[in-house]
Amino acid sequence: MAQAKFDHVAIAVWSIRDAMRLFVDVLGAEYVGGDEEDRLGIRTVQFTLPPGVKIELMEPLHEESYLHRYLEKHGPGFHHTTLLFDDIEEVIPELEAAGFDTVGTDLTDAAWRETFTRPSQAFGTLLQLADTTIDWMEPSDFPVEDVLDGRVVWNGSERVYREEQQ
Repeated sequence: MAQAKFDHVAIAVWSIRDAMRLFVDVLGAEYVGGDEEDRLGIRTVQFTLPPGVKIELMEPLHEESYLHRYLEKHGPGFHHTTLLFDDIEEVIPELEAAGFDTVGTDLTDAAWRETFTRPSQAFGTLLQLADTTIDWMEPSDFPVEDVLDGRVVWNGSERVYREEQQ
């Protein structure tokens, strides 16, 4: 099996601003980056805690978002863990040969290719398994306030200001 590298833990919240009071103000997490994904109806912001542990806070943008439905059913809390691999296309058949179904596979964007395991097969844990060409530990040039105000979006393979989106 290919070697997994831990990337982050994602936490579903109703409000990233509210959650920042704990993670940033009290625990000292440092902003790395974030954006909105209009297609998914979510905003995400990532932070690091020493020694480089990354936490992603996720909030829904509207009631039609899958994350809104998730929060209504489960409430705020752990959503998923992301593990990175050198080549996700090698990992998928290994998982399936071992009896673990993959779902939500998307290999269309070279910058971020992913698949998921079902929590029912992964001992209650949604695992996002991916490969990427982006260094997600590199701090973003976009200020966190611009992300929280909805001005930064994911545009296929990079973050851009909403008005620059193609």
